[in-house]
Amino acid sequence: MRRYFFNAGPGSGYAGGKSFRALNRSAKAHIALFLVALIYGANYTIAKEVMDGGYLSPLAFILLRVISAVVLFWLFHLALVRERVARADFGRLILCGLFGVALNQMFFFAGLHWTRPINASLIMTTTPVLVLAASAILIGERITGRKVVGIVLGAAGAILLIAYGQQVSFSGQGFWGDLLVFLNATSFGIYLVLVKKLMAKYHPVTVVKWVFTFGALFVIPFGGPGLMAADWARFTPGIWMAVLYVLLCTTFLAYLFNAYALSVVNPSIVSIYIYLQPLLATLIAVSFGRDELTPLKLLAAVLIFSGVYLVSGLQWRNRKTVKP
Repeated sequence: MRRYFFNAGPGSGYAGGKSFRALNRSAKAHIALFLVALIYGANYTIAKEVMDGGYLSPLAFILLRVISAVVLFWLFHLALVRERVARADFGRLILCGLFGVALNQMFFFAGLHWTRPINASLIMTTTPVLVLAASAILIGERITGRKVVGIVLGAAGAILLIAYGQQVSFSGQGFWGDLLVFLNATSFGIYLVLVKKLMAKYHPVTVVKWVFTFGALFVIPFGGPGLMAADWARFTPGIWMAVLYVLLCTTFLAYLFNAYALSVVNPSIVSIYIYLQPLLATLIAVSFGRDELTPLKLLAAVLIFSGVYLVSGLQWRNRKTVKP
């Protein structure tokens, strides 16, 4: 039996409180996935301030994120986990670093440069479908009617929320940008399936530590020059706060929560939560007075939450009561 200084398993005191310990592992995984969607939803508004101001180039920002994650996960692992990885698993970890960190992030930013944000958002809704197909082929996950209906409902809600009143074009110069964004969605789907086996064998922090370590090696040649050329003196306190949010929340906590969820549930369930991101981003924008809530957006919310519920098959309480 493996023992850790950090234990996110059932019955642990981590995150504290009897009410949290009363939840089963599946419920904890879904709470983690909701927090990831919330973090990414806020990220659209926060990270935009850094990107639009020209403080960091996209590739330099990616490298800063990856390097920060490497440092944080190594420190976290050293202090709380201290687990070794078998040499035979390093090949899969390298592939996870390539698909889950390097290609995933670089394809998205490169694609976004050539296409419209609306196109990129719509293409990202293909991720759950790609993950479900890859999971069925590579790890034998069952494709049930409930999951298919859930993905369709979630996708319909996300597309309705993203595309209503917007002009969409998948032709001309933007085609190559659309293709890169699709490759980004594909690479993330492959990562979710590849990393599942490692999550079942090792602690989530151990896995993500090595995934970012190998991912950094792929990103350094592309983001290094831009990061070295950054004018750090231009950064205002507000921009530093935005950068810290991206580094600590969007990168460190989001990958940590995703990793924990993958150690409990199937990749298709993890991927379906991507549909919550545009909804939460809209709600956050509404709360800041940058958007308004309409009946159509409420309909989209109902479709998205219905889709997530159907795919998740969530059970909030253990069926058996375990006496202390």
